[in-house]
Amino acid sequence: MRRARTVEALLQAAGAKCEIVTIKTAGDRKRKNLTNAASETGVFTRELENALAKGKVDCCVHSLRDLPTEMSEDLEVIACLERDDPRDVLVVNPVTQADSLESVPAGSRVGTSSPTRRAQLLARRRDLEVVELHGDVPTRLRKVERGQVHATIFSAADLIRLNATQRITAWFEPPGWLPVAGQAVTAVQTRADDEEMRRLLAEHDHAPTSIATRAERAFLAALDSAGHAPIGALVQADMILHGFVSDPSGRTIVRGSRRVDPSLPEDSGEALAAELRERGAGSLLAELRSAERAKASDRHEG
Repeated sequence: MRRARTVEALLQAAGAKCEIVTIKTAGDRKRKNLTNAASETGVFTRELENALAKGKVDCCVHSLRDLPTEMSEDLEVIACLERDDPRDVLVVNPVTQADSLESVPAGSRVGTSSPTRRAQLLARRRDLEVVELHGDVPTRLRKVERGQVHATIFSAADLIRLNATQRITAWFEPPGWLPVAGQAVTAVQTRADDEEMRRLLAEHDHAPTSIATRAERAFLAALDSAGHAPIGALVQADMILHGFVSDPSGRTIVRGSRRVDPSLPEDSGEALAAELRERGAGSLLAELRSAERAKASDRHEG
């Protein structure tokens, strides 16, 4: 809603009359039952895109990290607002007396539903118990407070947006720790043929953010468009794309980096993806897909 209000203010400043329409998505309805926040492509965006395609709304405001890399040709992201802080942060229960990930006691429960965060956690601290944790930001904060988990990881931008930075225990610095592609970016999606919305919104597209996220999302799409795999990607201020692919346990991580060509950011993302595939990421992804098919078969037989 805060993202939506930001876009509403931009439109009103341009003289447009606005109404925010709240749409509950499958991700909102099924939060408690999701086995993985990224287990269903478009789980937090599908209903919004359907409403947009049917003309029920004129634009949709998304967290870009939730938006699938593949979308209908009839829809288009017309503006990416200037990126907020893309880093991940650690929040711990005071009982741990920890001031960093390294000082969290062995055996502590750390909650996350993100494959990317899980893999990086286990790569650094295999002695922690990483458990599923779902819910919106306030819900997850309460679960830490109540000791349901000893710690969790958030997007810094989420806590900054909700004025909850006092809860941050430690910051994870890139490129050693990478967020998911598109993190901390507000994306505005419209119908591709809506020239009026293009006129109102195109000027608010932040070019450096748009270039960076086009490279990140091309990297992700070239490796795993469904978003199931532990994949991190971030273009830093120097326009270097850093990326990694991991197995779910964090035991094998393939990393790489490449300078982004501002005129062809998608090509840069795809080139880094191809490089990582050749260096072992392809095998990791094939093993992950095989394991997913086996699980799906077991569920079907059950």
